[in-house]
Amino acid sequence: MHREIAEEVGSDAEAMELFDELIRTATRYSRYRADWLLLDNNQKMDIDSSRTACHDSMITHVNMLARYLKSLGKEAKWRDALGYEEEDPYNRKRIGDFACYLVFVNSLNAR
Repeated sequence: MHREIAEEVGSDAEAMELFDELIRTATRYSRYRADWLLLDNNQKMDIDSSRTACHDSMITHVNMLARYLKSLGKEAKWRDALGYEEEDPYNRKRIGDFACYLVFVNSLNAR
């Protein structure tokens, strides 16, 4: 999926900016996920609304990028493959997992 997105983004400046924003949001969200098991219940309660808001932002950024790419005539099949929360609540978790995947790939590409 990462490769598909990168190919569709290509050198379009607006798409590149949207993709950068998506990666930044995914990085923030993955920090919440990575820390979650290390927190006690009180700490989890303290950050739960922020984590949820970040997850919501991740979904918004995924949608924004896909919508923009489709406006350019790209297929953005990756978006449909992730699924939509409205169709199945589990797809929300899948998009959260995708955020962690994007960060993983981005981290490997940084070396």
